[in-house]
Amino acid sequence: MIGTLIIGILAGWLAGKLMRGGGYGLIGDLVLGLVGGVVGGWIFAQLHVAGPPGAIGSLVTATVGAIVLVWITHLIRHAA
Repeated sequence: MIGTLIIGILAGWLAGKLMRGGGYGLIGDLVLGLVGGVVGGWIFAQLHVAGPPGAIGSLVTATVGAIVLVWITHLIRHAA
């Protein structure tokens, strides 16, 4: 459980840095990373791609999902 939270925080922070240049705060990064893990897992499953095994694989999967979430959020904000 603690490992999942740490990976979620790291993934959210990485996505924030890569997409916007800054993080979203501890809670924002955590939520973004945890939801990103679910989204990233779904994306990889739809593409029939297995992510790397272990903690690094979980971090990669969650980061990819979080980046997609940030990208979609940016699209919605700029469309309005």
